[in-house]
Amino acid sequence: MKSMNLARISLTAFLIVLYAARVTAQRTPTQPSYRVIDLGTLGGTFSEAFGINNKGQVQGFSTLPRDTAVHAFVWQNGVMTDLGTLGGPNSQAFPGPNERGQAVGLSETSTPDPKGEDFCGLGTHLTCLPFLWQAGVMKALDTLGGNNGQAGDNNNRGEVVGFAETAAPDPVCPAPQVLQFKPAIWEKGEIQELPTFPGDSDGVAFGINDRGHAVGASGSCAAFDPEIGAPLQPLHALLWQNGTVTDLGNLGGTMNNVAFILNNQGQVVGTSGVPDLGRSHAFLWQDGVMTDLGTLPGDLDSGAVGINNRGQVVGISVDASGSSRAFLWQNGVMTDLNTLISGASPFLFLLHAPAINSRGEIVGFGLTSSGDVHAYLAIPNHGNEGIAPGVAGRPSGSPKIALSEEDVRKLLQQVRLGRFGIRSLERK
Repeated sequence: MKSMNLARISLTAFLIVLYAARVTAQRTPTQPSYRVIDLGTLGGTFSEAFGINNKGQVQGFSTLPRDTAVHAFVWQNGVMTDLGTLGGPNSQAFPGPNERGQAVGLSETSTPDPKGEDFCGLGTHLTCLPFLWQAGVMKALDTLGGNNGQAGDNNNRGEVVGFAETAAPDPVCPAPQVLQFKPAIWEKGEIQELPTFPGDSDGVAFGINDRGHAVGASGSCAAFDPEIGAPLQPLHALLWQNGTVTDLGNLGGTMNNVAFILNNQGQVVGTSGVPDLGRSHAFLWQDGVMTDLGTLPGDLDSGAVGINNRGQVVGISVDASGSSRAFLWQNGVMTDLNTLISGASPFLFLLHAPAINSRGEIVGFGLTSSGDVHAYLAIPNHGNEGIAPGVAGRPSGSPKIALSEEDVRKLLQQVRLGRFGIRSLERK
């Protein structure tokens, strides 16, 4: 996958720490247990799941045979459907699909970017466009006058949010980025710019609920950040409602403030800087109040990425060395999802949990017994199969895995945490 440049030097620490174990007992109130399904791939060795609707349709992306390209997919009832591209080699999909089965994301075209930009962040420098996929057809969405854009989420009314370039150069942008980009909403195919926080030059929108309210961030143009999949330093986590923009505040830090998704009750989750310089914590915002959800025991950073209409939150928690764990937060308690797995699992470890639907089904990606990273679906067991306080379904912490240097290099070529990762993964 050298041509895709999916490998990020910033992920080296994340992979190396898979050698070590961190077994930390967690005592939590009774939690549901889960059985975990490996969703497979589109023929390659790598896949990630980022969204799930209430029908159990899962959205994400996977490598193709020989791992030469990555395509967006929708998975349902054991079948992974390749959504294709807009003519280029690669496409990706994040939250979604909606209940109508419409999927959104980003796709490269076959046309080199006229300004040499790399807006998809895949190293190809091809034009990157937002797409809407339905009934087997992928359609490009308009930009704000520039060459590139990305679609981040869609609701059940068919509204799409994301971000797109304008025709105006941004002198602050480091190469290869040239043009300014703004958060946007597409309604019936028509694009409308969303306002950024006053003084911020660029912004992104990531989530939208069925009331048409959207969330995201704005800040200054910066080097491409795989944390959010855009060349942005996010300064303000934002909520757009009825034509107005609201700064959600922060947890004491002035940087790394991003809102990722919201539910139909208006609860917003994301990640925010804390006073400890460079650190970020998951947050839940509701009725004007931002609550710090903390981290899993022993960890330093976290990000809340998914929330359902029942207020259950999922995301990622990371320690100082970069080792990540998927978490479930509910009733005021954050729990390592790995401790809630019952029975045999095809995964050694669940690394991230980006989405949860109203049935409590969770999707994400984890490390398989073969050392590959695959998408998973975690289904709650109903009945008397809960995990009692102090009784873990599996040990918490990183698994003990004897990975060779070749194995690490292979994983480094495949893994791109991409959107919704957190900054601790970039530190060595």
